[in-house]
Amino acid sequence: MLDGCPVEDGMPAFFEAHLSHDLADYPDGIVFPLDKPYRWTSADLVRKCKFTLQKHFGLRKLKVGHAGTLDPLATGLLLVCIGKATKLAEVLQASEKEYLATVEFGATTSSFDLEQPIDQLFPYEHIDEAAVRAVLPSFIGPQDQVPPLFSAKIVGGLRAYEYARSGEPVELKTNRIEIYDIALEGFTRHNVMTGDGYTVDPVVRNVHNYHTSQTSDGTRPAATLRIRCSRGTYIRSLARDLGLALGSGAYLTALRRVASGDFRLDR
Repeated sequence: MLDGCPVEDGMPAFFEAHLSHDLADYPDGIVFPLDKPYRWTSADLVRKCKFTLQKHFGLRKLKVGHAGTLDPLATGLLLVCIGKATKLAEVLQASEKEYLATVEFGATTSSFDLEQPIDQLFPYEHIDEAAVRAVLPSFIGPQDQVPPLFSAKIVGGLRAYEYARSGEPVELKTNRIEIYDIALEGFTRHNVMTGDGYTVDPVVRNVHNYHTSQTSDGTRPAATLRIRCSRGTYIRSLARDLGLALGSGAYLTALRRVASGDFRLDR
């Protein structure tokens, strides 16, 4: 494992400084904890790693995979496995995950996040910090969760998002997941708007290069949550369910994975 590998232009130089040019020097393979950039797919990051390392090791073929997909609009920890370490991907993917998520109340989108525009508005004047704190314990424990229609779930041989984008109706089966802990890290009664039109949650601003809703008018409340959960948990679905539990609507405006098993961004 190599810590602190920069993703974009610094990746080749980092590999040059820290890796030998002979993959045989790593008989068990390599696991890179990387910080996935905003709007990159997990596959984008794997492809960049593979291309760079093929050149570094002088190989035409190289096994590269990742341990747990992150949505393009999410950032944070993605474990990229090289060589024989790809055999560990399934084990690593099954580990507990931890996220920082910002949820905005009073509106919904069909994707439960920023991928799709706001499709419905809801009352939110009754939602305050105390109301959010009061409802969070009800989400802790094993539960059946309905995945978002805009997701990579396989249904009839196609990804669910392919049905969603074509407008074809499809029914998704529930996932059995578990929320181990959920805590309120920050609450804003009225979101703070910056000059470029971005909604800024002060907690999120301090922990990562946030990217949040440009569709927000700055009047709807938002909560930043720290969530520890099992494999297969959709934080977007959790945002939707939190809005329902509070008698409103809600959608995800920022998501950052901060831990996966024993790997953490702060280490």
